[in-house]
Amino acid sequence: MWYNNKVTEMLGIKYPIMQGPFGGGLSTPKLAATVSNMGGLGGYGAYTMSPQDIYNIDKQIKALTNNPYNINLWVSDTDAINGTVSNEAYEYTKQRFKPYFDKAGIEMPDKPAPFKSRFENQLQVILDIKPKVFSFMFGLLPEDVMEKCRKRGIKLVGSATTLDEAIALNNTGVDMIIASGFEAGGHRPSFLAPAEQSTTGTFVLIQLIKEKVNVPVIAAGGIATGSGIAAAFTLGADAVQIGTAFLACEESGALPAHKEALFSDAAKYTMLSRAYTGRLGRGISTQLGLDLVGKENDLLPFPLQTTFMSVLRKSALEKQKHDMVLFWGGQIAPILKHRKADELMKSLIADTTDILH
Repeated sequence: MWYNNKVTEMLGIKYPIMQGPFGGGLSTPKLAATVSNMGGLGGYGAYTMSPQDIYNIDKQIKALTNNPYNINLWVSDTDAINGTVSNEAYEYTKQRFKPYFDKAGIEMPDKPAPFKSRFENQLQVILDIKPKVFSFMFGLLPEDVMEKCRKRGIKLVGSATTLDEAIALNNTGVDMIIASGFEAGGHRPSFLAPAEQSTTGTFVLIQLIKEKVNVPVIAAGGIATGSGIAAAFTLGADAVQIGTAFLACEESGALPAHKEALFSDAAKYTMLSRAYTGRLGRGISTQLGLDLVGKENDLLPFPLQTTFMSVLRKSALEKQKHDMVLFWGGQIAPILKHRKADELMKSLIADTTDILH
């Protein structure tokens, strides 16, 4: 059967279907466990969390499933030099965004506090809790960290948005590589060239990477159905990672307004924007995002821009001014049908089996 392959054997799962590990509170133990319990690989995005929070979440996932799951971190979690920016740079950004804060009827926030990278402390948690899969984005893992993970039986999965990134990951000895196409919702995990220059589509990327690496390739971006999975497998993928379709399910941590937006006409229009976090990511188009295309110099570096925008986001959500909030979502959103993760999994398995039997 299509699902008996290197990935399922390596990870000890039944189906090579992975749930995208969303950061920023969009993942939940319930969603991860539901996918894992149905034979896929649930995922949890933990890059914004403290080490203690990750320990707690891991306990919650373990209480809901005995099956393998994936914890995801960001190798590079800040673009701010020394964690901050000059007062001049902050004042410049403030003036650029003042009309939006005025429109929402709120005061401009103070300059964000300096950001201190959490990655090293988070890594220790991974080594302690030993998830079956540790996936990482925005870079390569240091060799000593990879060695420690291997000794603990943790499978390592890196994300690539270009062939060069895939080759770099392959050379470090990862177990699998995610081919992250530009159709995908959420942040673009580019790390060798600017994200704007790393916009290859999923189905091209699978084929490029498959030619040049010797580990399984996981297709991500623009896949939400059995026919999408079948197409990815036909082009050489060994597994798929599905984000937007799971994000839209009841079990995810997305706000009700976010889920409704993914099922609405608005989902037909997505864009890549840095305006909300300082890093390029795909979400449902907004006027604010469109206004700032090509004006990256007006933004604070990640994650200071996220902190700066959080006040506006909170107010806009309270007042239901959703045109000022970027709801993450991929280009495939207009064909979403399922609102429950178990129903989505059943449909993905049945439809892929029909096509690839």
